[in-house]
Amino acid sequence: MNRYFWIFIFLLVTEVSIAIFHFHPFIRGFVGDVLVIPLLYSFLKLFLKINNRNLLFGVLIFAFFIEFLQVFPIVKLLGLQHTMAAVILGTHFSVLDLLAYILGIIPVLLLENKLHYRKRKKNSH
Repeated sequence: MNRYFWIFIFLLVTEVSIAIFHFHPFIRGFVGDVLVIPLLYSFLKLFLKINNRNLLFGVLIFAFFIEFLQVFPIVKLLGLQHTMAAVILGTHFSVLDLLAYILGIIPVLLLENKLHYRKRKKNSH
């Protein structure tokens, strides 16, 4: 099965666990936001065959867009308080969330570089 599928499942279970079990505020508020970038990236890699860096940039732009929507009471305007949508979309804008998203790029870049290096090494022998 596709490696991105297993990465996605692992990250999804991790994110849901963080949300359900109310870990330390740093874990819930920051680490969860860092992990959302690789989560979205691995999910989209299952369906899209586009350049890795372009996809990663698109995921980052999407995350920033969702974060900037939080400047406005979008969840309240849509009547989505106390729903899973409120958890997913968030309700408070934070510059630290933007930093977390930027940091979320790092594990994706490291993994993709490692996979690309292995593939190139394998093909050279």
